[in-house]
Amino acid sequence: MTPLYSKQAAKAIDRMDASTQQRIRKAIVEIPKGDIKPLRGAPGNYRLRIGDWRILFEYAAENAVKVKKIAPRGQVYKEG
Repeated sequence: MTPLYSKQAAKAIDRMDASTQQRIRKAIVEIPKGDIKPLRGAPGNYRLRIGDWRILFEYAAENAVKVKKIAPRGQVYKEG
């Protein structure tokens, strides 16, 4: 899959250490593999779990995903 990052998601990745960045980018490219579940109350939106990190995304096109938000488990579902 080709990832398209929101401004917020790109900033989150830039702030991570190199090993975490690599792990998260690899998991995003390998979608639909991984621990993916649809978000309740938000049709067309999904979450990918990577350890304590959560990635919120939607399928933008046939071979593309739009990554909306990347944050730790306790913060990712909060507005903002």
